[in-house]
Amino acid sequence: MSVDRRPGIIATHEAIRGQVRRTPVVQVAGEELGLGGVGVTLKLELFQHSGSFKVRGAFANLALRRVPPAGVVAASGGNHGVAVAFASRHHGVPAKIFVPTISSPAKIDRIRGYGADLVVGGDSYAEALAASEAWVQESAALPIHAFDQEETLLGQGTLALELEAQAPELETLLVGVGGGGLLGGIGSWYGRRVRLVGVEPEDAPTLTRALEAGRPVDAPVGSIAADSLAPRRIGERVFPVLRDTVAEVVLVTDEEIRAAQRRLWDLLRVVAEPGGAAAFAALLSGKVRTRAGERVGIVVSGGNTTAVDFGR
Repeated sequence: MSVDRRPGIIATHEAIRGQVRRTPVVQVAGEELGLGGVGVTLKLELFQHSGSFKVRGAFANLALRRVPPAGVVAASGGNHGVAVAFASRHHGVPAKIFVPTISSPAKIDRIRGYGADLVVGGDSYAEALAASEAWVQESAALPIHAFDQEETLLGQGTLALELEAQAPELETLLVGVGGGGLLGGIGSWYGRRVRLVGVEPEDAPTLTRALEAGRPVDAPVGSIAADSLAPRRIGERVFPVLRDTVAEVVLVTDEEIRAAQRRLWDLLRVVAEPGGAAAFAALLSGKVRTRAGERVGIVVSGGNTTAVDFGR
């Protein structure tokens, strides 16, 4: 990679460590998952403040950038909006959040509950982003991008710094991909020191299409995970990081994501949202090949959902 972000990730970790949780890891024997001798480590980032990893990037932006009197503005499928609302309330700054109509009721309720000025409109994240950019021009508020922002990348990279200390033996790490901020932050920390596998819904192949084209391009926006893993295209800033660090990208179906949600509940009594369970789905479905004795990590990245029956 041309840019070494590791020093920035370390500095960001120090800047926000008192504001984010050091989320736990859980070791699961491969035999419990029908995977023989594979060792599985789940990084339970759904236990983070605001219910997802996104709060790391939100706090990083507020710590590393100057916030004007107009406050901050963000566009989100849901989780980033929740995170920015939470972090802004913590810092006592105004926040205006734009989300599309596909955002889940759980995420909309949390944004409102944290006191942000919420605008729900449009059918996609792209429309919410356009509305937020218009508000920046009108208000001079500070935009906090959900994934394609340097400070956001540094914040998400703190998850990898933390995980390496908790599970230094990992050889492979599975991470869900939407705009690429989480995977980009993780890739910025690990580089090629682990095999990074990006996981996308079949109906939202954002990174897959970008790698095929050699650059970010529009992709379909679908899937039950559309409110967290379907921003239409991968970020321009994060794409070079992903191109240089990701070993493989796999696609999972909505049915496989639902099965992963059910398995997390049955196994650990953990309620993950669809986007948060996508990476686990890639392992359970056999989309990612493993060998006996391999040490595999999975980021369970979000839990902002009210669903507990998972379609039973």
